[in-house]
Formats: sequence, C-alpha cells, structure tokens
Amino acid sequence: MKKFLAVMVVLLLAVAGFIFWLFVRAKDGVPILVYHRISDTDTNPTTLKVADFEAQLKYLVDNGYRVIAPDDLIDAWKSGKTLPPKPIVLTFDDGHEDIYKNVFPLLQKYNMRATIFIVTDHIGMKDYLSWDFVRALQAGGYMDFESHTMSYKDLTKLKGDKLWNEIYGSKQAIEWYLKKPAKFIAYPEGKYTLDAEDTSKEVGFRAGFIEDYGLAVNDSNSYVLTRIPVRGSNSHTLLRFRLRLEGSPIFAPLHRFKEDISEGNPEIADWIFIP
Repeated sequence: MKKFLAVMVVLLLAVAGFIFWLFVRAKDGVPILVYHRISDTDTNPTTLKVADFEAQLKYLVDNGYRVIAPDDLIDAWKSGKTLPPKPIVLTFDDGHEDIYKNVFPLLQKYNMRATIFIVTDHIGMKDYLSWDFVRALQAGGYMDFESHTMSYKDLTKLKGDKLWNEIYGSKQAIEWYLKKPAKFIAYPEGKYTLDAEDTSKEVGFRAGFIEDYGLAVNDSNSYVLTRIPVRGSNSHTLLRFRLRLEGSPIFAPLHRFKEDISEGNPEIADWIFIP
C-alpha cells in the first residue's frame, strides 16, 4: 500500500510539474480569439448569443486584459517593444451582417477594437455586410477589415495561379474598396500549405492566422499564428470561455493530440475533454 501511494505521489508531482512547465513556456504568449457569429436568432454551432459575447467582453475588462491590434503584436515582436500587461487580440471571421448589428455596439460600449477577416466575394450577399457598411465600420476606428480570401476555397487544394488569385484577389479588393493596406489573412477553416504561406508573404501580407487552442508567441511562424476559437451552442459558455482562455497552455497540446488520434482511435479521442 505504501509503495502504491508513493508511486501515486510521484505521478501527481510529475503531472503537476509538467503542467507548470507548460504554463511557464507560454508565459509570454498572447491569446488571439476568433469568433464567427454573434446572434440570438442564428443556430449555427459557431454562433454565440449576444449576452454571452457581452459577458466575455466584460470578463476581459474586469480582469485587466488589454485589447491590441495584430499590428501592435507584430510591431512589438519585431522591435522588442514591451506589450501592455495581459494583451489580447480579438478577431472575427467571415463578415456577416451581425458584425454591424451586434458586435459593433458592444465594441463601442467596452471601448475595444477587433479585426474582421472578410471573404471579399461574399460582401454584399444576403446575410453579409455590404461594402458601404464595411467602409463605414472601418472609418469608425473600432474595426479593421482584413482578408479571409476571395471566395473561401480550400487553400490546400489550390496551386499556382488559382492559389495566387484566391489570396491576392482578396487583398486587391480590400485595398480597392477601403483605400488602405490589407496586411493580414486568415486561412479558411485554418487550412493552409507551405505554398499558401509563401504566397501570403509574397503578395505582402504581414501575417497569417489559423485556428488552434494555443497562444501566439514571438518565435512562432508569423504566417501561421494560432487563434483560440470561441464557440456557441453549448452550456456554461462563460466557464468554457475562461477555460479556453486561461487554460490554453494545457488544452492546446491536448487538442492537437486529440486531432492526431481521432481517425485511428475515435473512442479514445472522445474521452479527451476540450472545453
């Protein structure tokens, strides 16, 4: 019995030490959050209710987080400039009209800013922002609009001119309609290839973004910066949000492990808890 207890103590200490090491390794990491839809009527799994979204913004304010722009993050990494305490980046994908209806008023209320990655061919379509709204929101100072590609194609299946047109076409559209540089790209569904990275760099984007559960760190590849997805359609939304935000050093490697084994061992993957 004593031997068993000793083994358990050693195992617990080892686990605690490993978790401590994960947090120490990520101490300079910056959380980049990615949202999709904020709505009380849409039932898409990526949709967050308006009250839940506001509760998350209030949590960030109450707990001392400082919202910065992607430019601030890249500039600090390049220059060595110190970031504010508890920096965080807010991003939204797709460019649905609820950005204007539900997100913009809350960003104003809490004096926050966000980066909106838009699919340029979708602008003006039903349920999406129009270019007039995009221009007005860009001018308002609370939002910056960047690329989510031209037509939301799977970049892993594109090569050559088709890949170039999908990436560069969106950059051209943003710069034409908004009369400002397009500096950042978020790859559709977080899928990318080395060619997509190289093309993004070649056309002049400063950085590219995917979805993951990890923090962005200075030694990261700036064309594959991780973002923590914030989902809706589940219970204990604020608790799950806090777990993803504050427990990122733990849940990021767990999520990657779960993804790695999900095809060959789905029954084991199902047991791995990701908030």
